[in-house]
Amino acid sequence: MKTSATLQYRQYALSTLSVLTVSVLCFLIKDEINYRIAALILLLTVSVVAMLFDILPVLLAAFLSAVIWNFFFIPPQFTLHISSTEDLLTFLSYFFVASLNAVLTFKIRQAERKARDKEEKEQTIKLYNTLLNSLSHELRTPISTILGTVDTLKDSNLQLNNEQQLDLLNDIDIATVRLNRQVENILNMSRIESGILKPKSDWCDMNELVNSVIQKIENCDGHQLNYTFNENLPLFKLDIGFTEQILLNLLHNAVQYTPSNSIIEIKIFHESENCKIIISDNGNGIPESEHQLIFDKFRRLPDSKTGGSGLGLSIVKGFTEAQNGTILLQNNHPNGTVFKIEIPAETSYINHLKNE
Repeated sequence: MKTSATLQYRQYALSTLSVLTVSVLCFLIKDEINYRIAALILLLTVSVVAMLFDILPVLLAAFLSAVIWNFFFIPPQFTLHISSTEDLLTFLSYFFVASLNAVLTFKIRQAERKARDKEEKEQTIKLYNTLLNSLSHELRTPISTILGTVDTLKDSNLQLNNEQQLDLLNDIDIATVRLNRQVENILNMSRIESGILKPKSDWCDMNELVNSVIQKIENCDGHQLNYTFNENLPLFKLDIGFTEQILLNLLHNAVQYTPSNSIIEIKIFHESENCKIIISDNGNGIPESEHQLIFDKFRRLPDSKTGGSGLGLSIVKGFTEAQNGTILLQNNHPNGTVFKIEIPAETSYINHLKNE
């Protein structure tokens, strides 16, 4: 990582090089332009440098350009002496304008940086408020369910038969899974933001992984999850945990935000040294204006039903990119949504040989 001192030295070098380069070019065509035109060109160079670098390198560029203009362009040339009062005033004006340009540009950039930092801070506060509001509902609901159901089971005054007890235990199980999913999303988002994601690649049978994930999807609410076993798939070398979480989040998202009885299809391909995952549905779809924003943290579609913290798709994107993969969102025709994920992966057909 470059230190601030190294970056500062680079700015000094680049600002000096810019002034010297422009000065040489102006000197080569000095017969075609007078020295006042050269001053305007050098002043423009200082203005451009001022937009890119800090104030000290820019002040150096302003001083250097003034000295070069005086020595090489103002008559008499090749001396710092200025014989004409008009040229002396012009030189002093040039140096003043160039220095003032550097200072004002720096002040403007400083003000813009403060405004940007303030906006980012306000946005961060807004995002955390959104997260807290969402989590206050998402965590409270399953916790309340668990506590209420446990109290019911502990109430010795209630005579519950086996079927009623199983129903209550099933409610606890569903609430626990929901609570665990929210906690996992928070932890996964923390790992993505901290930059400590390090995939651990291992050989994976995607047929088995998809079937395992489908079994974990709770409350399908009549949704039809279709996956056709692909006997031609090789083993893929990828991070099994990351890929499982990608599938879980996409399928859970599809189940939660599509109407009851929607059809959700999962397809896995081996294409161009990539493991290609396609998950599509025939629900209401996502507006094209939201296609890029939908992967942002806490982003939820307007008028979407309650439930969810808006982290699921952000985690999908983070875990995909952690494996050097890409994710693409498209509309499904005639209606619905298609998520396409490609993850670079080594392959092996050793599982086919064992089955022959």
